[in-house]
Amino acid sequence: MKISPFKIGLVLVIIGMVGVSLVFNETEKTHDSVLLKESNSFKIKSEFTGSDIGYYKFYMPEFSGEEIFVQILDTKDNIIQEQKVQTKMSVGYFDFSENGIYTLKVTNISKNLINLQIEFGNTNSQKMFPTGIMILVGALLMIIMSYFKIKNYKIEHPEENIS
Repeated sequence: MKISPFKIGLVLVIIGMVGVSLVFNETEKTHDSVLLKESNSFKIKSEFTGSDIGYYKFYMPEFSGEEIFVQILDTKDNIIQEQKVQTKMSVGYFDFSENGIYTLKVTNISKNLINLQIEFGNTNSQKMFPTGIMILVGALLMIIMSYFKIKNYKIEHPEENIS
């Protein structure tokens, strides 16, 4: 049985995707649920080490147009990112470069009570690099093999004036 380069590329992509999901699943993250009243704030803290990319995810189960204001504070309480969120689910990313405890501050700027589920943590993107290369190589192999198959494919056309 001969294994085609296309199938090898497909296997590389699948193994790479599983690897990325395993690395992301192993990350340290903080989960919390909170009911925020009008103009109230909530802080959640997480410890980060090294230099990488952090993330935060918000989910509002009973969303009906509410707004929240989000700030990421570094170890010295300086604002490194801020954003206004108006969607049922939102994911944001930020860079961090020093060890310490980072803070996610959420403020309810709408007039309604908000049920909010928060996830805050590190992406471990540096550990995803080898599996990302594997996905890239597999995808390129699949694209190249697809191109060669389509390039040699010919369609026969019937004569136009058949009576």
